[in-house]
Amino acid sequence: MSIIEAIVLGIIQGISEFLPISSTGHLTIFGRMLHLISDENPQAWTSFIAVIQLGTLAAILVYFRKDIWNIVSAFLKENLTSRQKFSSQSLDAKMGWFIIIGTIPIVVFGLGFKDIIEGVFTKNLVVIGCSLIVLAIILAYAEKKAKFNKELKDISIFDSIIIGMAQAMALIPGSSRSGTTITGGLFMGLTRESAARFSFLLSIPSVFASGMLELYEQIKFIDQSGVVNLIIATIVSGISGYAAIDFLLKYLRKNTTFVFIYYRIALGVLILILISLHILKP
Repeated sequence: MSIIEAIVLGIIQGISEFLPISSTGHLTIFGRMLHLISDENPQAWTSFIAVIQLGTLAAILVYFRKDIWNIVSAFLKENLTSRQKFSSQSLDAKMGWFIIIGTIPIVVFGLGFKDIIEGVFTKNLVVIGCSLIVLAIILAYAEKKAKFNKELKDISIFDSIIIGMAQAMALIPGSSRSGTTITGGLFMGLTRESAARFSFLLSIPSVFASGMLELYEQIKFIDQSGVVNLIIATIVSGISGYAAIDFLLKYLRKNTTFVFIYYRIALGVLILILISLHILKP
């Protein structure tokens, strides 16, 4: 991998991690095109993705630093220092519970299907192409049925469970973590911006846990000669990820998600066509 390729992959990771278009799908497509994915050693690609994903985690932590501080401090104070009943807790403290509850499904499914997630399944372009299309259709349905009558302050435990289940669906390559959680939020009646904001906050524990776990377990597959490129890709993913978060939140205040829906369908169809013509390897 060259420095230019590392920069390109970092940009792709940062942008596609937060836009509802699938980071795994885009990285895998470019990884195949650049011949960076080895069928004999797919763990090396998994470890690369896991590491540069930490760059996008840094983007979330920086962008939402005030929200995170308020949530953590209120949660600890109202549940440990001066304990209060859930119904009496502040919105920030409740948000801590919503994030914890919403994270449980992806932890359960992630650990239960860990071997499949780390194997060739996540690099299969047929799966990614189909997933891009299917999630786009579901997101379009959510757009049509959504009521858009709830803000972050209106989220309930039930909402967090459903959105958490939607996040677990992101384990299917090509689905997109932000795509599935925003879809879940729309089905629960959240406004587009609120759905995206909760999606980003909800992703913090799972991205951190999966990134650190994969880094710990897959570090042996990282080529020492490519450490510099890995660092560059991670930094670039953080910078581009920050820009993507800011763009999406502002965009969804006045616009629908249909531009991403059309893009997902077009990309999914293109992938399947190129595979059928043997231009791309599944």
